[in-house]
Amino acid sequence: MLGFVLWLLLLVVCWPLALLALVLYPLAWLLLLPFRLIGIGVEGVFELLRAIVMLPARVLGGGRR
Repeated sequence: MLGFVLWLLLLVVCWPLALLALVLYPLAWLLLLPFRLIGIGVEGVFELLRAIVMLPARVLGGGRR
């Protein structure tokens, strides 16, 4: 909601810049999408490695007593 209000303020102050932002935002989102997907994949790999490293401690019952 705050983003929309800021965009409306920009529309009142400088409407060509607001329209340019309205057109370029989806393009920027599409360009950044592969990097977000790579980030999700890398985070998943790190969580898997963390689970594998912590497995012996969890099996032996370390931490919960």
